Amino acid sequence: MLVEEVIEWLGAPGHVLDATLGGGGHSEALLHHGWRVTAVDRDPDAIRTAGERLAAHAARGEFRAIHSNYAALPDDGERFNGVLLDLGVSSHQFDDDARGFSYRRGSVLDMRMDTSVPGTAAEWLNESDEKELAAAFRTLADEPKARRLAREIIKRRATEPFATSDQFVSAIRTALGAQSGPSDFSRLFQAARVVVNRELEGLQEALPALRDRLHPAGRLAVISYHSGEDRLVKHAFREWSRACTCPPRLPLCACGGTALGEVCTRKAVTAVDAEVALNPRARSARLRVWQRAA
Repeated sequence: MLVEEVIEWLGAPGHVLDATLGGGGHSEALLHHGWRVTAVDRDPDAIRTAGERLAAHAARGEFRAIHSNYAALPDDGERFNGVLLDLGVSSHQFDDDARGFSYRRGSVLDMRMDTSVPGTAAEWLNESDEKELAAAFRTLADEPKARRLAREIIKRRATEPFATSDQFVSAIRTALGAQSGPSDFSRLFQAARVVVNRELEGLQEALPALRDRLHPAGRLAVISYHSGEDRLVKHAFREWSRACTCPPRLPLCACGGTALGEVCTRKAVTAVDAEVALNPRARSARLRVWQRAA
């Protein structure tokens, strides 16, 4: 998503950390534009598939891939001219019914980015109480009938545990009514995925750590697809760009009054109509870029 925009906003080539490798599309584009790429992904399948795709670059020392969660990436002292986070589900994950990211008929309710860790979407639906389910649907999917859906899930799982997308879709249709459709399924499946993978918590932890991995004047680019993600990114970038970051009640400035950097994108960059026409998933993509002080 937004490949050309990412290339443009990251600026002059250097060493970039692609912290969400996925299918390798962004890494490949960056390599073709002269960047050296260190890539990270929590999904072993992504590491293997993208590694094969970019094997020639790896052989020349231009590319390397690391199996890790970007939110728990150890700091080995290496610094980068650019860092990229693409927070969406990659196409190979979404299109594989065995991974359970889509609401296609018969898909298993898994949704884990890293299948080596416990905690599937089915387990979350089967084990969470009404309050937790409703809160997730309300805050992560903006669902006004969140409590009704939570109650429907608890009612159904008492006789048959959730295991496939069909069961979740059926519960959604019952709770939301006959007018519900694909856009509702997408919202609510996404909410479950965000919870299962602790995406908001991971992003909040990772942003300052990734910021600190930048060289002076290095840029951090984040593509988000969910309002909660975009809000976290926007607020973090704004905070880092303030000349004084001391708490409002502190009588004197203790931080030195120097901003850590500046926001490059005044508002989120979105996909052009041509990209949306080719890939409807790009419609929800939002790119924000921040630059560390020189």
